[in-house]
Amino acid sequence: MSRKIFVWLLATVLLTTAPPAEAQQPTKIPRIGYLSGVSLSSISDRTEAFRQGLRELTYVEGKNIAIEYRYAEGKLDRLPALAAELVRLKVDIIVTPGSVPTRAAKEATATIPIVMTQDNDPVGNGFVASLARPGGNITGLSTLAPELSGKRLELLKEIIPRLSRVAVFGTSTMPGSAQMLREVELAAKAFGVKLQYLDVPSPKDIETAFRAAGKGRAEAVLMMVAGGVASSQRTLIAELAVKNRLPAIYTTSLFVDAGGLMTYSANLTDLDRRAATYVERSSKARSPPISQWSSPRNLSSS
Repeated sequence: MSRKIFVWLLATVLLTTAPPAEAQQPTKIPRIGYLSGVSLSSISDRTEAFRQGLRELTYVEGKNIAIEYRYAEGKLDRLPALAAELVRLKVDIIVTPGSVPTRAAKEATATIPIVMTQDNDPVGNGFVASLARPGGNITGLSTLAPELSGKRLELLKEIIPRLSRVAVFGTSTMPGSAQMLREVELAAKAFGVKLQYLDVPSPKDIETAFRAAGKGRAEAVLMMVAGGVASSQRTLIAELAVKNRLPAIYTTSLFVDAGGLMTYSANLTDLDRRAATYVERSSKARSPPISQWSSPRNLSSS
């Protein structure tokens, strides 16, 4: 056997016996933690919009990306434990479809990127330093709810020119409520409208609030109910508004889909779809770049 043939045979043996790990490294699949305060059924259209956004970016759940879903089922006190569980699982990113789960995620980690699919007032809620430079590990999209609240009262005034008394249904325990109410008060002063604020912290308070609005001689309702109450009880709220003959304007189109009169708001399903882009960018960086922060581009008016 010549020296050349021997060297060739030796090289062939070395290549064919090389360890598989050196020949091909497995690709790491990004793992997302999805943390919600409500049930899957109440926001199924929004989670599907988020998955659609991922598919548009060539991410297919179960193939090249994994999602760990955690739903509090309306029991918001469970959110801190669920957020901590996602941190222990060492997910790459936590996605939060609302202010309350965002706060739970923020308290659970300062290092894992958090992408908010929507928040009513990220600066006022203390999630970011500013929209231009959020800093920290939180990024995402804002519905700009406080800024739109005054506009909703203006729209009520347009459809009811002699409007003088409006019942404002809110949830005082929800982040951003105080800022929204301040904007409504400023608009009410400009339009000469008297406000009757009614707190609706839980589903059992809905019918009580409508009775109080009737006793207060309200001529319309400005709905700022948020969180699990809004997600799970929107059909009941829309039906009671009709039953009590109270024209109402809502914070999301979900109420209109359930039979409500009208809304002026960001398109939430579109925000959820767009949030996928923020997930992709965050997965490629150690922390969310400041340029990722965004507000809604298109509003829903029904």
